[in-house]
Amino acid sequence: MNDLAFYFKEGWHHIISLNALDHQLFIVALSAVYILKDWKKVLVLVTAFTIGHSLTLALSIYDVIRANEKWVEFLIPITIIITAISNFFLKDFSTREIQINYFFALFFGLIHGLGFANSIRFMLASNQQIGPGLLGFNLGLEAGQIVCVALILLSAHIIINITALKRLWWMYSLSIITIIWAVKFAVERVP
Repeated sequence: MNDLAFYFKEGWHHIISLNALDHQLFIVALSAVYILKDWKKVLVLVTAFTIGHSLTLALSIYDVIRANEKWVEFLIPITIIITAISNFFLKDFSTREIQINYFFALFFGLIHGLGFANSIRFMLASNQQIGPGLLGFNLGLEAGQIVCVALILLSAHIIINITALKRLWWMYSLSIITIIWAVKFAVERVP
């Protein structure tokens, strides 16, 4: 049980800490197209991200995959930029239109998982019980993402309904801010 709690905390900090701004920006880019009534869709979305992230972590722990850290750290902001730019092509927020986000969450989750893979590989490699550690980490990751999404959706609800800002402008604003930060990170991380 100690392993589960320890790794839950690690997963939580992986998303919530100030050092996790790139992961938070990815969640913002994914969530920018949704409003409060879409909360179930967003939960599925962040779960897809967790699945992609988890798969990479598991494959890394078992030494099935390895990636150059510098390239991974560069690719993470690129995934954010691609996701945020795709938001500008939405016209009516239909389910069909935003389904691409599920692909982004799952596929780009694989890349984001590589960003933490080396660290967690060393933490879990010495542990005989990999399952509880990986489960705890993923539960912490999911909990942190849910908190981030809840804050984004509540902010969207307040800003769109109280200030009467159009939903499209809310999405554009979040996407532009996300792109600016992600470009900064990408430039800093060019291998």
